[in-house]
Amino acid sequence: MRRLNRRLVLSVLGVLWIAALLLYLGTRKRLEGVGPGGQLQTPKGSDIDWDDLWDQFEERKYLSARRWKGGEDPYRLYAFNQRESERIPSDRAIRDTRHHRCTTLHYSSDLPPTSIIITFHNEARSTLLRTVRSVLNRTPVHLVHEIILVDDFSDDSDDCRLLIKLPKVKCLRNRKREGLIRSRIRGADVAQAGVLTFLDSHCEVNKDWLLPLLQRIKEDPTHVVSPVIDIINLDTFAYVAASSDLRGGFDWSLHFKWEQLSPKQKAKRTDPTEPIKTPIIAGGLFVIDKAWFNHLGKYDAAMDIWGGENFEISFRVWMCGGSLEIIPCSRVGHVFRKKHPYTFPEGNANTYIKNTKRTAEVWMDEYKQYYYAARPAAQGRPYGDIQSRVELRKSLKCHSFKWYLENVYPELRIPEESLYQTGMIRQRQRCLETQKSEGQDSPVVILNPCITSKGAAAAAQEWTYTYNQQVRYQKLCLSIQTLFPGSQVVLLPCREGDGKQRWNKVGSHIEHMATRYCLDTEMVGDTNENMREVVINPCESTAMSQRWEMVMS
Repeated sequence: MRRLNRRLVLSVLGVLWIAALLLYLGTRKRLEGVGPGGQLQTPKGSDIDWDDLWDQFEERKYLSARRWKGGEDPYRLYAFNQRESERIPSDRAIRDTRHHRCTTLHYSSDLPPTSIIITFHNEARSTLLRTVRSVLNRTPVHLVHEIILVDDFSDDSDDCRLLIKLPKVKCLRNRKREGLIRSRIRGADVAQAGVLTFLDSHCEVNKDWLLPLLQRIKEDPTHVVSPVIDIINLDTFAYVAASSDLRGGFDWSLHFKWEQLSPKQKAKRTDPTEPIKTPIIAGGLFVIDKAWFNHLGKYDAAMDIWGGENFEISFRVWMCGGSLEIIPCSRVGHVFRKKHPYTFPEGNANTYIKNTKRTAEVWMDEYKQYYYAARPAAQGRPYGDIQSRVELRKSLKCHSFKWYLENVYPELRIPEESLYQTGMIRQRQRCLETQKSEGQDSPVVILNPCITSKGAAAAAQEWTYTYNQQVRYQKLCLSIQTLFPGSQVVLLPCREGDGKQRWNKVGSHIEHMATRYCLDTEMVGDTNENMREVVINPCESTAMSQRWEMVMS
C-alpha cells in the first residue's frame, strides 16, 4: 500500500510539473507587455513551434476589420483593389521567377542574420499580413533575427499590435505621423541584427530571396543591395515577373525611372546571375550592413513623409565609398500604385520638392542648376537647415557629383554640353520662320521658303531646341494659348516649367507635350496654298502637313 501511495504521489507531482511547464510556455506565448517609447515586446520565439503560434493567431478575426463591402469602391482606401487582395490567401503560392541558373548557386553557411524593418501607415491588413507571412514562409528561420513593424500612427493601432503574436514579429508605434524616412530610422535604431533589410508593407518575397542579398553583404559590407522587384498587379493581384535587365535611372528633375541595360552592358553580362551595378535604387526594398548604414549617416531625418530619400541615400552610398547593386537571383513582388492613398501634410508635390531640393543642395554641387532648370517650382521653396548634412559629407570625404556622373552614371547627359541644338525646322522646302510686322508686340510663326545663306533673313529661321524641350527663338518660345485642336502656335516669353512650351520630336512628328497633339500647318482661307498658319492638331501618321525635319547643327 505504501508503494502504491508513493507511485500515486509521484504521478500527481509529474502531472503538476507538466501542467506548470505548459502554463509557463503558454504565458510566454501570450506575453504582450508595453515598453518605453511605445515598443511592444514579443516572445523571442526561438524555441517555440511556429505552427503553434500560427494556430494561436486569429487570422480571420484580424482580417475582418475594415473589410471591403459590396457597393463600395474597392480602390478608395488603399489605391489598389482591396476586394481582390482580400480574396487571396495570406500564404498563397507564387511562381519562382528567377533565372534557372540561380537554383544552382551555393551560399555561405554562416550568412549573417538580419532585422527586417517594415514601415506602414494605414496599410490594408490583407497586404500587410501577406508581406509578413511571405517572409516567414520563404526565409530560413536562422536568418531572420526579427521582423520590426513600424506603425506610423495608423488610425487603428491593432493593425500592428495584433501581429506580435506571430513568430519573430515586434511592433513599434509612432506617437505622431513621422513618415517613412524617420520611421525607418527608428526601426533601424532598435534593430538588434548586424544587417538591416527594409521592405515595403505591400510585398511578397519569392523563393530564396534573402540568401543572395546577404551573401553580397558578407563579401563586402559597403555593398547596398536590392532584389529584382517583380510586379503585383494592383487590379488583379497577379504576380508578374519583371525584367532582370533593368536598373534604376533618373532625369535632372530627380524623377526615378527604370531603364534597360544598354547593348554594351548586356554584352558584358555573360552570367545572368551576376549583380547589376545601378546608379540609384528604387528605395522601397534593400539590404544594408547596419554599421555601414550608421557610418553613412542613416537617412536625412529632416526629409518629410516619403519621396526623394532614395536619391539622397543613393548619391551618398556611391560618392562616399560604397556601391549599389541589383541582385538578379533575389526576387520580391511589390504592388505599384498609381497614387498615394494617404495625405501629405504639405501636399505631395511640395513634400517631394522639399526632399529633392535638400538632396540637390547637399550632393549635386554645381550640377544642381540643372535640377532647378528641370523643376523650376523648386526655386525659392524652403527646404530646412542642411548644415549637418553638409558637414557629414565633408567628414566622410565623399567624391564630387562630377565624379558620380563620370564613374557611375555617364549616361545622364549634361544639358549645356549636349542638348542645346540650333538649326532649322523644315517641312519639305519650307521652314518655320519668325516674322514681325509693324504694330505687333511680338513676332508670329509662319512657313516660308528655307534660306540657306547667312544673314538677317536666315536668322529668322534659326531655332534652338533646349535640354528641357523648349523650341526657342532668342528669348521667345513656341507655345500655345489654348489646349484645343487647331490652336495657333505663338511665340511667348520663355518660362521654365511651362507645359505649354514643351515639345518632343517623335519620328517625323513634333509633339506638344501637354496636349499630345502634333505641330501642323493649315491653309489660311480657301485659296492660297502658300499662306499657311502653324497650329496643333491630333497626330496623324499619314498627314504630310505634320511631317517635320529638325536640321540641327
